[in-house]
Amino acid sequence: MEAVTFGGDNPQPRFGHTICVIAPNKIALFGGAVGDTGKYIITGDVYIGDVIQRKWKRIEASGSVPTNRAAHQASAIELNQMIIFGGAVGGGGLADDNLFVFELRDDTGTWITVPVIGTTPGRRYGHTMVLIKPYLIVFGGNTGQEPVNDVWSFNLEKSPYSWSKLECTSELPCVRVYHSAALCNTGSANGMMVAFGGRTSDQSALNDTWGLRRHRDGRWDWVRAPYKNQNEIPTQRYQHSTLFLGTLMLVIGGRSNQVGEILPFEIYDTETSEWYKFQSIQRFRHSSWLVDQFLYLHGGFDSDQPNIPTEGILRLDLNKRFAQTPQLLRQLNTVRNDNAFMQSFNPRATPNLSNNSTQEQFRKTNQQTQQRNQQSQQQLRVQTANNKNVRLANQALVAMVYGPEEDITNQVKKVPIDKLQDEHRKLGAGFQDPNSQNKSQLVEQMLAPFLQNLLLPKDYQSIPPNSNLMTGIKKDSIIKLCDEVQRILEKEPIVLKLRRPIKIYGNLNGQYLDLMRFFDHFKAPYDNLYNGDIDSQDYLFLGDYIDRGTRSLEIILLLFTLKVKYGDQIHLLRGHHEDPKINKIFGFADECFLKYAEDINDPNSIYQRVNRVFQYMPLAAVIEDKIFCVHGGIGQTIRTIDEIELIQKPLQIVHDPVTYQQKIALELLWSDPCLNAEELENQPNVERDLFQNKSIIRFGNSRINKFLQENNLNMIIRSHEPTNEGFERLNNMIMAVVAIKEPFFLQQSEEISSQRLFRLQILSMRLDG
Repeated sequence: MEAVTFGGDNPQPRFGHTICVIAPNKIALFGGAVGDTGKYIITGDVYIGDVIQRKWKRIEASGSVPTNRAAHQASAIELNQMIIFGGAVGGGGLADDNLFVFELRDDTGTWITVPVIGTTPGRRYGHTMVLIKPYLIVFGGNTGQEPVNDVWSFNLEKSPYSWSKLECTSELPCVRVYHSAALCNTGSANGMMVAFGGRTSDQSALNDTWGLRRHRDGRWDWVRAPYKNQNEIPTQRYQHSTLFLGTLMLVIGGRSNQVGEILPFEIYDTETSEWYKFQSIQRFRHSSWLVDQFLYLHGGFDSDQPNIPTEGILRLDLNKRFAQTPQLLRQLNTVRNDNAFMQSFNPRATPNLSNNSTQEQFRKTNQQTQQRNQQSQQQLRVQTANNKNVRLANQALVAMVYGPEEDITNQVKKVPIDKLQDEHRKLGAGFQDPNSQNKSQLVEQMLAPFLQNLLLPKDYQSIPPNSNLMTGIKKDSIIKLCDEVQRILEKEPIVLKLRRPIKIYGNLNGQYLDLMRFFDHFKAPYDNLYNGDIDSQDYLFLGDYIDRGTRSLEIILLLFTLKVKYGDQIHLLRGHHEDPKINKIFGFADECFLKYAEDINDPNSIYQRVNRVFQYMPLAAVIEDKIFCVHGGIGQTIRTIDEIELIQKPLQIVHDPVTYQQKIALELLWSDPCLNAEELENQPNVERDLFQNKSIIRFGNSRINKFLQENNLNMIIRSHEPTNEGFERLNNMIMAVVAIKEPFFLQQSEEISSQRLFRLQILSMRLDG
């Protein structure tokens, strides 16, 4: 490590302080204790550090300035803003349990107290606080009486603002203080707060790792992180720090129960569950942060002088430290190439846009609360003056209604006033009325045979080549599944607005075993953390689920099942094969006939029912307002995405279109980009024109540029065509993705080995910046 000298208003040597990265290359230091541990002074200073200019500046802040404190926690919440909670004030006292937001404007700062109603986590120190947007999570610490392991969440975007104690039904970490926690933003632990180590109630140091995650249904739970090699477990420690670099958790400094023990710099890979050890970084009660490939440390104690806080900043070049460890170096290079990670704050945002800032919201809420309180007090005085016989009831009526026409006879009850405060817990995210629970159970029972027979990522290699996986699934069950998934698709818009992180699959075309292979290698939509990633990833499929391959039914019914089970996370776009005029020719109709001996022309057949579901599938998706996803392309007709939204469901594809919307729909499913820059655009695509209507064309670079510019987009992602390496980038603006090679094209690409084919045809672009 190397010492880095900062100029300007250098803060005094200190410990128990916090440092947050509040903007690119800008850090904010708050509080801590100065002096030695025998005679120290608690501070409430704010210093802003410029990592590029290597300069500190002390900020004179105004507003509701918090009391001086150490062993507190701070977190960046927006550009140039941080929030603090808890801590100790010295002499055995604890700081108040208010939340304070600091905002930097030019060279001045303001503090504001967050208006909170209801119960709080209470006073504590040595806890952790992590932002899992929009939730601020506080875990553990010491209340002044004892260490605890409770978890509290605070929604920064929901007014009125209040704390909520999380009731996790899973195995819980033991009580602890002076532990660490950080947010993982990628991989299987994406969106998870990972806590490590600490000191428990008998003063012993810990070395366990736990992950806390919020499920899409509102539940929170803990999971203990596995250690792959029990002979290489991490060192027990507390008063350390942790940071995440991609999937890697960096454990820095700290001390153990062994006085003077040298603790290694350790790294845990959340993907492989492996630990790596490096030369010690001898600091504890310090602060640390990352900028590019550099790890920075400030303050705290050195084990050589455990009573006097250190001065200055240390910097470690992780590129050099990982030079002999290829696994970690690859992860570092991946992260360094990820602009969204390296620029964790929007560089276009400016401090002047404070009208929409979190602090401004809190300020307005404070003012509104004061006005309401004044109005309420005035109204109460008037009412009391007019009615001297006001009495307070000792019971309240609690009603639970889920629809305007529902029978609420059994959903109204009287509750004593002193018990009323507990009623809201029964109406939380995990609560459902009996009717809803019964319906959910019926749906789960309906899905069970499909999941048991078709979701087999760990067993796909043992499936005989010509076996029929549909033998355990009855026709009636398939029809019911189609009914259920259609109800969901009917409610979806024809253009989906999606979020990151998301996995994107291209054409599947009946290649069921390949889909299982991908699910096995890259994780599948399971609830289980280490076999699946549905809680951290969305899945987007770009169409063409059927035809050509021999297991179209298996694929489409499995995806329908996953859509019903995980409706908000599984997204199914329509491809050009999701059309009876096409799939009657290319194999799906024959497959339905062979596996269920049905008349495909019967309106009650599986073939006809599945095709009616296709009419409700969305045609396109937009990820984070910047990436346009579609099966085919943009053709020559569509100008804006809004025009797609005018297309009505159910939609039958017209191959000789008459109306504007029919033309757009056809081109979204069928059009291709030009093969090269020299090819003229907007020319008929004879290869695609199966019905010889001259309605299918190729679009070129100028068309792509204009569409992206007019819709404020950065990229188009499509499938529809085979690629030798799984995905192909065309002119940096349009990308073709294919998950599975169709048998027809495989025969023409025999020179590509199956191993290379598999490794390069990665099913997803990971958009998890």
